[in-house]
Amino acid sequence: MNATTLIELGLTGLLVALIPLSLVWRAKGFDNKYRKLVWVTMFFTFDLIMFGAFTRLTDSGLGCPDWPGCYNHSNPLLAHAHINAAQEAMPTGPVTWGKAWIEMTHRYFAMAVGVLIIALMAMAWRRWIRSRGAERQYRPWFPTALLGFVCLQGAFGAWTVTMKLQPVIVTIHLLLGLTLLAMLAWLAARQNPHLPVAPSGRALVWPATIGLALLTLQIALGGWVSTNYAALACTDFPLCNGKLVPDMDFEHGFTLWRHLGMTADGDFLPFQALTAIHWVHRSFAFVVILYVVWLAHKALRDEGLRKTGRWLLIIVGLQLVTGLATIYLSWPLAIAVVHNGGAALLVMLLVMLNYKARYAPAGIAEADSQPAVAAPLGSV
Repeated sequence: MNATTLIELGLTGLLVALIPLSLVWRAKGFDNKYRKLVWVTMFFTFDLIMFGAFTRLTDSGLGCPDWPGCYNHSNPLLAHAHINAAQEAMPTGPVTWGKAWIEMTHRYFAMAVGVLIIALMAMAWRRWIRSRGAERQYRPWFPTALLGFVCLQGAFGAWTVTMKLQPVIVTIHLLLGLTLLAMLAWLAARQNPHLPVAPSGRALVWPATIGLALLTLQIALGGWVSTNYAALACTDFPLCNGKLVPDMDFEHGFTLWRHLGMTADGDFLPFQALTAIHWVHRSFAFVVILYVVWLAHKALRDEGLRKTGRWLLIIVGLQLVTGLATIYLSWPLAIAVVHNGGAALLVMLLVMLNYKARYAPAGIAEADSQPAVAAPLGSV
């Protein structure tokens, strides 16, 4: 790819990033600008994950079969001859005008997130150097790690395309995106004051950590369902293909290194393998739901964690409803995208819960506790 195309792609990412950056620069004072940039970057990353789910669920991942451009161009309009030829050869194939624009829009948003993180890192380093390390809230190590992580995520985005949507690569790409969101949620939690947390809330440090680990495993299983197109392997509930325990092929279903739709030996993936993938994700979902509901119930007992616990219950309920709807309604696109977004929201909420349980101001016993620090409007 020539330098002109790379410059055009970089400028496009910068232009997209200017929209959230303009909102940030309207804030008064460096502290407010930095805090707002952290939160804006987190929510922009959440939007990117949602659009990534839309890209994957519309089979647009190979809409432009090279990377980072589209047939060595910065946008599909310049690649019209290649796209027209591919679409005429396969009207419903992986390359069409609609899929090309969806894929490139996803890449533009990803580049914009990179620009936002660079701006975040630059602000942190500038303040850290000027204060000679006196202002610990601007320690630049975490923002710098974010930049390294987003570069790693970009590499897996490239491999997703060049390795033709190999399931394990696409699943890792999803998990890295959610890890980036979790890191931003942790950084965002550091920017806001929080209500005091009583000793009972402090006791949730390890349960909250376990909850985040269980959710991560469930998201990995969900990503494996999505990247293997196994969402409709079971079309009934609570049974699966009329059985409580259907015929399943775990060996082929959970062989990680293989091409999409194929076994490791190069044969077509049997339907029983897709059933195993779907059934494991569905079954483990109830373990995660029960645990998170229990964790949220514990959080509701503490004033400092109550709002986060309440939102956990709401989003878990949303996940249950959208998960069942994808089965009964044969996987409608909008509901499937919302289901992916719900998983991302749960990641953010559990990260917030982990942060508050560890670092919120210490409170006294619940019976005598009084809120000492007002939480900002809308904080979770």
